[in-house]
This record gives sequence, structure tokens and C-alpha cells, in this order.
Amino acid sequence: MTQKQRLAAVLISASMASPVMAAEIEWRIPTSVPDGSPIFENFLERFAVNASTLTEGRVEISPFGAGVLVPALQVYEAVKEGTVDAGHSTPSYLVNQDPINAIFAGFPGGMGPQAYINWIYEGGGLERLQEIRASEGLHSLVVGIGSTEVFAHSNVPIHGPEDLDGIKYRTSGPWAEVMREYYNAVPTVVPPGDTYTLLQRNGVDAVEWATPSSNQPEGFHEAARYIVVPGVHQPTFLWEVVTRQETWDQVPDDLKPLIEAAAKLTTYEGLSNFYHHDLQAMETYRSGRNEVISLDDSFVGELAENGREWMNNQATERSQAGDTRMTDILEGYNEYQERWSAQQDYLITN
Repeated sequence: MTQKQRLAAVLISASMASPVMAAEIEWRIPTSVPDGSPIFENFLERFAVNASTLTEGRVEISPFGAGVLVPALQVYEAVKEGTVDAGHSTPSYLVNQDPINAIFAGFPGGMGPQAYINWIYEGGGLERLQEIRASEGLHSLVVGIGSTEVFAHSNVPIHGPEDLDGIKYRTSGPWAEVMREYYNAVPTVVPPGDTYTLLQRNGVDAVEWATPSSNQPEGFHEAARYIVVPGVHQPTFLWEVVTRQETWDQVPDDLKPLIEAAAKLTTYEGLSNFYHHDLQAMETYRSGRNEVISLDDSFVGELAENGREWMNNQATERSQAGDTRMTDILEGYNEYQERWSAQQDYLITN
């Protein structure tokens, strides 16, 4: 059963159980991805189902794909302006406005999904993200942490740094800045729904979007011959639902922890779902017409080192300008990553 079918079943069941009771909270939530895409179903629709289930129908969330209510890359602005009740998007699209978002977007050299999800829920990451959003007049609910992305679906082979020189590459977030500053690449940011056409018409040489199973229905593997791994550019990523603080404050106190629980459940279920389907997608890629290129360990290390350097430089610049928030959060992030790495000798990851 798809997420859409689950959502419909939950809403029908709730209406039959309580035919005269309307939902107390009704949010229309636009997202930055097209309706029906894996991120739409795995994160936003799953959250809608979980929120309705845990609150016994008292919270009703109506998901809308990119461009239906607001443009794909303007979700945060729409929430701040009060155009919509809440919005679903990723901090990756806010890095150009404030690089502090890069910590939560995923960046070269950053933590992978296992370490990152633990930092978010056990290491204080969620609280730091909520502090940032509170300073913007928003409240954040993390509703999705993804598995590692595909480095590139490409019309040209990529093996080393020389192959990035001058390459036209659809991307966003920290990786776009690292590509531009360290590799003389030409990054282009376009909405997810426009990515296939751009690649298929050779408007760019390569694209990155999301995980193997997220990319598969988009058809990138049909438009470009080469699939490049691992996704060191974005080892993991985060999506959130944001509301205006006053909207969140109006939620009944007994419902707030249930909505938060639905968000956390969605995050863990969504990551597990991606892991499972990504394996299947990679098996399909490897058995098909595509050539899968695995980057050399030394190049992966170089990309990670440059990503960490870029992050530290951004934090230093902001500290020198009097804003130490990025430095403070990045220090905690780096410390958690180092602790995780230091104990890898006990942990079996396969």
C-alpha cells in the first residue's frame, strides 16, 4: 500500500469512527518536491499518516506537491509570510541565505546517516536547529533524514578533480559552493522537477538530486550513461516541516508531543525505507546499461577535506563579524562526529 493509500485509509477510518468530529488542527503543507516523488511519499505523506494515527484524527495534514500552492524553492518564505499553515523543505535551499543551514543540509566530509540521526536526536542537533528556526519566527519538526545520495548522474565520466573543472552541474547547498570555490565548476540550482529535462537536453553535464531510489523514478539513469558514487558531497540530508511560531503555539498542549512523536517516527521509518529501496535501485543500475563509477578513496578524502574546510571558513567569517552561532554548532557537530569515528572499532555497520 502506498503512502497516499495509507493516508486515505487513515482519514476514512477516522471519519467513520468519529463522524461528527472535525479535526482540531488542519494544515495544508506544500513541499519542494513533486507530488508522488519518493521524498514526497516517504517524508511528507508518511508524516501526515503518522500524525493522524497518533492523534486519532485530531490532526489532519494535507500534503501538496511543489508548485501547487507555492513555488518549489519558496516554501520557507511562504510560511514566514503566512501564505500557508506550514511548509516542507530542506535547509539545503537556505545555504545561500545563511551558511549555518549547511550544518543541517549535509556537506562533504560531514556525518553519514547513522551518526547524524543520533546527533539530531541524542546529541542536541534538533535543539540547535529549533533555536535557529525560532530566531526566524519559526518552529521546526524534523520529518526526514535521508540515506547517502548519488554523487552524480552524468553525461561525462567523473574520476578525479580534473573532471570537475568547468563542469556544469545541477546541485544546491554546500556542495555547490565547494564545487565553485575549489574545482572551478559551474553549479546550477533548479527545482527538483526541472532536473531531468535539464540533464536530458544537455543543459548541464551532470546532476545530483537524492538517493538511488529517489533518483530512479526521475529517470536520470535513462538520460545519462554514468552513475558516480559514493555521495561524499552529501552523505545524508534533512527535511523539516516548519510552521510560524504563533501557529505552533496555538496547537493544544496535549497534541504537541503527539505531533513531535509522529515527526520522529516518520524520520526513522523514512530512513529505513530509503536504505531498503536504495539497495534495490543500485542493483538495478549495476545490471543495466549504465556505467557505475566508484571514486577513488584519495579523491573522496580530498572532497571531504575541502568540504570541512569550507564549513570552517564560513563559521570563522561569521564569528569575526560577531555571529558565533555557526562556530558553536559546528564545534558540537564535529565533536560528535569525532566521538563516533573514534569508537568505530566496536561497531559493525554491514
